[in-house]
Amino acid sequence: MIDLSRLQMFLLAAETLSFSEAAQRLHLSQPTVSHHIKKLEEEFGSPLFNRSGNEIVLTEAGRLLVPHARKLLREAMGLQQMMDSMEDRVIGTLRITCSTTTGKYILPQFAGRFIKRHPSVRVFIHRCVRTNVVPTLLEQEADLGVVSFDACGDDLDCQEFFSDHIILISPAEQPWTAMDSIDPSDFLGVPFIMREPDSGTRRELLTELGRHDIDPGELNVILEVGNDEAIVKTVENGFGLAFVSHTAAQWALDLGTVVRIPVQGFDLHRRVYMIRSKLHPPNRAMEAFWAFVHDPSNRDLLQIAES
Repeated sequence: MIDLSRLQMFLLAAETLSFSEAAQRLHLSQPTVSHHIKKLEEEFGSPLFNRSGNEIVLTEAGRLLVPHARKLLREAMGLQQMMDSMEDRVIGTLRITCSTTTGKYILPQFAGRFIKRHPSVRVFIHRCVRTNVVPTLLEQEADLGVVSFDACGDDLDCQEFFSDHIILISPAEQPWTAMDSIDPSDFLGVPFIMREPDSGTRRELLTELGRHDIDPGELNVILEVGNDEAIVKTVENGFGLAFVSHTAAQWALDLGTVVRIPVQGFDLHRRVYMIRSKLHPPNRAMEAFWAFVHDPSNRDLLQIAES
């Protein structure tokens, strides 16, 4: 019978490539971890690490074991959570992967309220690039995902989470900040800081420009940045204008270091979705959080993004 605690030691050593680091994380001594991994190697009849001084490297057998060990530990954890939930308590671990800036602001607040209601749940929120969210869910590396694209399909459930309001911001000291609004043609030739091509913000902006018969190539894009906070700081320092999530810019708007510029005829929103895999049975914590996000008591959090 495989000892699950030994598998956990193996996985930590495989991730860190260090027995001592694995020992520290498990609050054990390094000789204890080394001993148990040696016992695991004896059970499998094959070395899992090549050892050279203080350095370790996975063998071919070790590399093959990693995904199976992860799956086995996940299933063991799921079984334990299922049995614990028989007591009619929401308990366990919830892993959420998020690829949107606004989600990064909103999710921790939802998680905090959820934990207050269900104190036996531990929530982990991980930042993830857009293209990795779906594979992460399908491979059971996460329970829920938050994305700015419609991912509904045969393998995924999705629900609309909230609507993210995108605004045009400018440095505070600019002539057009005194205007009630500007026409879309007014910012042609003005230096722009833009999100990366595959971002939800940029996709919505390009759609809106098309509605106004504006060629995106006419914009004077001087800089592309893959982070809303960095864009806000760049605008704050006077380098140009930018379209960003209202939530991400709120701190600078409150300080008065950037100004929101209304654009005539522009109404930029992007839908943010919560998604989960249909291929694996949901655990109790996942089901509870899926329903919790639209609890009436959380309307104030949703309005943060929609304002």
